[in-house]
Amino acid sequence: MSAESSNLSNIEHRAVIKYFVKKRKTPKEIFEDMVSVLQESAPSYTMVKNGLAYFNKDERAVKMILAQGIAEELQISKERVGEIIHEHMNMRKISARWVPKMLTPFDKQRRLQTSKDFLELVGDNIDEICDRIVTVDETWVRQYDPESKQESMQWTKKGERPPKKFKVQKSASKLMATIFWDSEGTRGSRTEATWEVIARSAVLQDNASVHTARVSRQALKDTGFSEIDHPPYSPDLAPSDYFLFQFKKELRGRRFVDDNQMKMAVESHFDCKEKEYFLGGLKALYTICEKCISLEGDYIEK
Repeated sequence: MSAESSNLSNIEHRAVIKYFVKKRKTPKEIFEDMVSVLQESAPSYTMVKNGLAYFNKDERAVKMILAQGIAEELQISKERVGEIIHEHMNMRKISARWVPKMLTPFDKQRRLQTSKDFLELVGDNIDEICDRIVTVDETWVRQYDPESKQESMQWTKKGERPPKKFKVQKSASKLMATIFWDSEGTRGSRTEATWEVIARSAVLQDNASVHTARVSRQALKDTGFSEIDHPPYSPDLAPSDYFLFQFKKELRGRRFVDDNQMKMAVESHFDCKEKEYFLGGLKALYTICEKCISLEGDYIEK
């Protein structure tokens, strides 16, 4: 390699170091490899070591190093680099969205068809269909489920020290809560006559093994329920998934003495909700299915 071709700028040095970091190389290995190729124009061992530390720290540090390198190369300020990226190139940094599964074409097609079938079932009778739907889901309720760091954020005045939060593990004691609800609200204890009316309804539930087991499906059939198809890996198409997420979020940080207190907390959460809370969740199914169709079966954001 000629002396001219081996002369790399600082930003190119950083790019090479980042490449070796991705390959899990040590500072010594990176330095020796770069010296063997770049010879006198290789970066110092200190620069290699510092670069590796930054790249291993977090993505924010990586962006800062790259921005600094671009600024040095173009002889402009880091602020100007940021302005170019955001204002002129119209780029923005967003978080990746977690999804349950990488959907296959078959998965998307089934979600698409299920959504179309539901809209066809509803037609112009959304209120009538919602009055017939009973949805069900389960979730674990713990005697103590600590708040996340984000959930425990507090307002403080400028200059005040942030509050300390000690790391606490979830309690081992837990209870499985099974929630049935329809357009009128949750279904806990109901009279036999009321259940006879409900039994002429359609059940919407996810594909958990307890729901798809032969004995469960036979029990629904024997009591007169019909089933609304729900595609696999599709919590975004289940109205109960969002409601139970909000419910568990409300319970985080609270301590319960025993199972009875946990049961009372579950009942209290749903008993205080108005009818519109449950009816609105079922009516939202129509819009959710429309979005799923517009995205050709891909996941939707609620």
